[in-house]
Amino acid sequence: MKNEEQALFLFGISLSTRSRWQQFLLCSSGFFFGYLVNGVCEEYVYNRLQFSYGWYFTFVQGLVYVALIHFLNGFTPKQMVNPWKDYVKLSTVLMGSHGLTKGSLAFLNYPAQIMFKSAKVLPVMVMGAFVPGLRRKYPPHEYVSAVLLVAGLILFTLADAQTSPNFSVIGVLMISGALIMDSFVGNYQEAIFKSNPNTTQMEMLYCSTIVGFPILFVAMIVTGELRIAWPACAQHPYVYGVLVFEACATFVGQVSVLSLVAIFGAATTTMITTARKAVTLLLSYMIFTKPLTEQHVDVLVLGFANLVADGISMGFGDYVSSSTEKDVVSKERTVTEWDVANQHMPQKQQLLRHYQELGINNTDANTVCFHPILNAPLLF
Repeated sequence: MKNEEQALFLFGISLSTRSRWQQFLLCSSGFFFGYLVNGVCEEYVYNRLQFSYGWYFTFVQGLVYVALIHFLNGFTPKQMVNPWKDYVKLSTVLMGSHGLTKGSLAFLNYPAQIMFKSAKVLPVMVMGAFVPGLRRKYPPHEYVSAVLLVAGLILFTLADAQTSPNFSVIGVLMISGALIMDSFVGNYQEAIFKSNPNTTQMEMLYCSTIVGFPILFVAMIVTGELRIAWPACAQHPYVYGVLVFEACATFVGQVSVLSLVAIFGAATTTMITTARKAVTLLLSYMIFTKPLTEQHVDVLVLGFANLVADGISMGFGDYVSSSTEKDVVSKERTVTEWDVANQHMPQKQQLLRHYQELGINNTDANTVCFHPILNAPLLF
């Protein structure tokens, strides 16, 4: 999607008027803040408080999203630029991914979950070639970068599995299902942005959440979570405080992610979200006092080096792109000026015939076409 096609904002900050590296920095900062808080809160609720109601917590998160969009942005369905049907497939995979991801923490430790989720960048890139409206192809170096990033995080989490193993077949199946759905989420979002450049992040988040509520409600009834989670959380109301705080932070991260998808595409966004997982794991070790081995540190250093390299590459690419565009404009202007100065007579003769066909008499037509003012340098 071209940035000129729409005025894109991130919480009142204009992104359309900024360079690519500034857009990347602003969106990535919002995303990292939101999802780092999300990761800490999730581990606290699921692993420390032992509350494992993925579908119910996703439903609560959705209610907070809708409330924030209404009060902060004032968005209403009347402002939609896409039909509701465009969000059905997106909501199905999005809510399914959220529910399965959160629910898997009841059967997997947090690092094990991250190990599986870190691999989603590859299926996202593969599925991007098949989603209608995208059919994207990526250069080989992007696949290499994705493989290296995934391999680094897998090494990191394997090191953790040696110190706190907790694998369950049910958890593996749930996170695998979430991984499959994740491969569609970013690509569906990008397809909607590309098909209608006037789509805003708030519309995307609002509509996909509203459409997803019935899906979550059915999932809660089928799994029995609605019957169990409601009284359990009612006995410990502070859990709702943690969930609301997490949802508010995740809201910032989610809007930032949608901005990244709109500007940079699904694959680049997924690589950034994968790199974030390394930082989340580091916070997990710092806050929840887990053993940190040399293998963990080595992979973290490589992960941060990869982010810095990506940032430098993006900034250099932005500079080269801008310089090339200026050179092309300058060259086209030079060619046009030469044509006007040296080959203006055929154009004037054609204009004269056109005026005559419109019924203007020859005297007036010649005056307009061959008046000396037309050769003045100011016109060129």
